[in-house]
Amino acid sequence: MGSSKDFVFILVLHLLKGVLSDSLIQLNNNGYEGVVIAIDPNVPEDETLIQGIKDMVTQASPYLFEATEKRFYFKSVTILIPEKWKIKPEYVRPKLETYKNADVLIAEPNPPGNDEPYTEQMGNCGEKGERIHFTPDFIVGKKLPQYGPQGRVFVHEWAHLRWGIFDEYNNDQKFYLSKGRRQAVRCSATITGRNVVRQCQGGSCVDKKCKIDRVTGLYEKACEFIPDGGLTEKASIMFSQSINSVVEFCTDKNHNKEAPNLQNQKCNLQSTWEVIRDSEDFKKTTPMTTQPPKPTFSLLQIGQRIVCLVLDKSGSMMTGDRLKRLNQAGKLFLLQTVEQGSWVGMVMFDSAAYVQNELLQINSGAERDTLIRKLPTVAEGGTSICAGLRSAFTVIRKKYPTDGSEIVLLTDGEDSSISTCFNEVKQSGAIIHTIALGPSAAKELEELSKMTGGLQTYASDQAQNNGLIDAFGALSSGNGAVSQRSIQLESRGLTLQNTQWMNGTVIVDSTVGNDTLFLITWTTQAPQILLWDPSGKRQDGFLVDTHTKMAYLQILGTAKVGVWNYSLQATSQTLTLTVTSRASSATLPPVTVTSKMNKDTGKFPSPMVVYAKIHQGALPILRASVTALIESTNGKTVTLELLDNGAGADATKDDGVYSRYFTAYDTNGRYSVKVRALGGVNAARRRLVPQQKGAMYIPGWIENGEVKWNPPRPEFNKDDLQGKQVCFSRTSSGGSFVASNVPNSIPDLFPPCKITDLKARLQGNELINLTWTAPGDDFDHGRAYKYIIGVSTNILDLRDKFNESFQVNTTNLIPKEANSEEVFVFKPEGITFENGTDLFIAVQAVDKVNLMSEISNIAQVSLFIPPQAPPETPSPSLPCPDININSTIPGIHILKIMWKWLGELQLSVALG
Repeated sequence: MGSSKDFVFILVLHLLKGVLSDSLIQLNNNGYEGVVIAIDPNVPEDETLIQGIKDMVTQASPYLFEATEKRFYFKSVTILIPEKWKIKPEYVRPKLETYKNADVLIAEPNPPGNDEPYTEQMGNCGEKGERIHFTPDFIVGKKLPQYGPQGRVFVHEWAHLRWGIFDEYNNDQKFYLSKGRRQAVRCSATITGRNVVRQCQGGSCVDKKCKIDRVTGLYEKACEFIPDGGLTEKASIMFSQSINSVVEFCTDKNHNKEAPNLQNQKCNLQSTWEVIRDSEDFKKTTPMTTQPPKPTFSLLQIGQRIVCLVLDKSGSMMTGDRLKRLNQAGKLFLLQTVEQGSWVGMVMFDSAAYVQNELLQINSGAERDTLIRKLPTVAEGGTSICAGLRSAFTVIRKKYPTDGSEIVLLTDGEDSSISTCFNEVKQSGAIIHTIALGPSAAKELEELSKMTGGLQTYASDQAQNNGLIDAFGALSSGNGAVSQRSIQLESRGLTLQNTQWMNGTVIVDSTVGNDTLFLITWTTQAPQILLWDPSGKRQDGFLVDTHTKMAYLQILGTAKVGVWNYSLQATSQTLTLTVTSRASSATLPPVTVTSKMNKDTGKFPSPMVVYAKIHQGALPILRASVTALIESTNGKTVTLELLDNGAGADATKDDGVYSRYFTAYDTNGRYSVKVRALGGVNAARRRLVPQQKGAMYIPGWIENGEVKWNPPRPEFNKDDLQGKQVCFSRTSSGGSFVASNVPNSIPDLFPPCKITDLKARLQGNELINLTWTAPGDDFDHGRAYKYIIGVSTNILDLRDKFNESFQVNTTNLIPKEANSEEVFVFKPEGITFENGTDLFIAVQAVDKVNLMSEISNIAQVSLFIPPQAPPETPSPSLPCPDININSTIPGIHILKIMWKWLGELQLSVALG
């Protein structure tokens, strides 16, 4: 069943590894440096939090060191303190550290009472996570009984963040069948405990043995597995780090491969230690022979925003109205994007640099107008990027240190000498955001963003794509409260022929509306502009700048909630419309869209992945319509529908992160990324999300032979899964990436993506029903050619020898279009069933040129023939032992009743 092109498949798998991260973490001589732990701006001042953070990391470091066989420890940690907290001498200004690149965020629980630690993971197995989330109550030790020591929890979350491993418990399915025995989902399987259910009524609670579901053979849903006291088992941290004896990760020797948990599902049955061992961190370290030092801490306090615009005015800026477009985008940034209270300076450059304005604090519209008048109006000369940067450093240092300042660098020209100032840039401590305008901007430009943690964007000469305005619109502060940030509601352009209209709508939802701005640009002459608010009232008063070819209207107060309608009429020219706003309230989080690529470079044939995270505060927005527009230097734009379906590129269903593979390369060079999100009648805000990637909530523990219970884990209301309807519109710049190795003629080297959501259940008496999300011909695009379904009674044989497994006849199974639901029912033949038999099933997709996907996650079905239950008799509270449903034990009085077999076979399902 192999393919002559397997080498291509292996290459693609290798190239898929890794997700672009903003993190500043460095691994230096076994020690992690540059870890950023940020206290959210909305957290009330409480100095005990700072000590709590120090205690947590100090406890975590030796635990991590021993758990990783003396390879890793925490060397230095930075704590970001909110600007509104009191100023202290020991608090210094950050350099490159921002809320945007924080590795850990400590924020108030949302909703209240939900203190679960968790880690955002957009990627799949082995790919770094985004950020760890803790609450203040967790940090100061108020949740110790529920989650265990904070330092141990931090190591659990660190493993999610740094190595891309997953949890080894499962809140949705706590038990499974294996060879006829009920087993708790755990790792390692040698952890012993009691299976009990706690029933409470009228303030009185009693522990009872767990009842068995006669259909599935599993324990009732309320049943909990409580680990025994005095355990000596050392693994695993990703199951329950709170167990005193647990000090290791599961290895290939003790990993529970049958347990239906995310680690097995996402990581192809690999143990957590195997994934860690395959990481870059592991490969470039060796065990230490001495004990590591204690971690050191730096206390940094966010200060006022300091920005210097460094704008190219070389002769090439006259091409394609680039200078006009720079003025339009710069005006938006100065009018709307940069926050009140910020300090802004301006430098322009050609072969030399010129200071247009020293740092000026934005306190009113007057300062904004002063800076707008200094935007460059004449383009001439050569290009010296380093001259511009050096001049910006001088401007900033006249008033402040360059540490933590920002430089917005725009250029359209080549500059072979740009690398001569790399060292100065590194030493400056400034963050440099780069905007590459047109196809010829210096190829080394992105290095400046990479080394300083800045944004990298690209804008083509296609004015209708609005790329330059989008790039400047994305430059809101990474440190201010979200209520202060400019949010882009709409960004649209159109080239009109003859006397045509550009019509559309913009939704102003209840979470935004303050400081709302409508901005219109054109290429030849001013269009007719018609705008109506949700009540149907026409909005007049646009300020028209005929020289810059733009008009704008700032809505006074808070814009009306609802649908705003616009109509623009012009003759044979290009128009654009941009709408921005801010949060309607400091206490109501706005709906936000943040987008990114998984990497900043794409090397053909490696696919890229587009991500868009849509949340309101910590709550995900579900069922939104999300599209990505990816434009190459050739001017070709590819439109992708992003999905939150837990299939293909999307790691987790219904987490508010929408994803899709990008494979439609057409040339080498830069590609820009823009995401549009629309929430209508189907979009909803989930009120509470059961976190799947965080430390396990401890239901209870055993003390002196008795179960001591914690309060029940906060549960989400089933009705809340539907959430509250949210109507909104947003656009977001996803930055840019650079493609290489793209041939002139694009060969078909992309296999179907791996199926990650295979499920199985019994249908009728003997049939097995399989469901999964269809992959495509090229990852998650198009239609696969055929499926191969393998079945085995041995889970490792199925994984490692899939081609030798029993093959199901799939002649009549015709693949559907990618992301459709597939359903296939078959009768297993050639395998003998008997009570207690476990079957393991996997699917592989094949495309039209015989390129094969990875085998899917492995679905498990266990044959269960329920016995006739004997009459129940009152009994004291006892642990519920594992029962072998195949065994008979003669001579025991309790089992004198003869068990009668039911005629109908039932299968229970446990996902691999």
